[in-house]
Amino acid sequence: MTEQSNDSSAMATPTLVLVPWSGTWDTDDPDANFKEEVVAYGLLDPLETLGGLSKRLGIPVGGLARYVLAKWATGGSEGMLHVGGTTVQRMHNACRKAEKSDTTEARLAAYDELRQIVEWLWVPLEDPQTYNN
Repeated sequence: MTEQSNDSSAMATPTLVLVPWSGTWDTDDPDANFKEEVVAYGLLDPLETLGGLSKRLGIPVGGLARYVLAKWATGGSEGMLHVGGTTVQRMHNACRKAEKSDTTEARLAAYDELRQIVEWLWVPLEDPQTYNN
């Protein structure tokens, strides 16, 4: 799919080639799940979806692709802002403590702590009136 633009800023915009990746990794690779997803999603053609959306909304495919990539790439930072540094630190500490202990009991305790944090975060989603006076 080729996109033409009369916008002079397009010349300064980097070009990205969407190449499926089918690499290999060790079984103990801590990023194995992510790499597996990269391979699986690489079987799909995102331009089919973006092309249809482009036609429907009148937004160039490149603009949509940039939006999707930027939104996904910043999702972790955005999530951190929504949850807050203190909560993220508590969650991280619970996991780190469990891994350091390296016992089933410690992992179950960490799960319980994380479950309680998620339950607390869920309250306003379950009942939006919770914090209204």
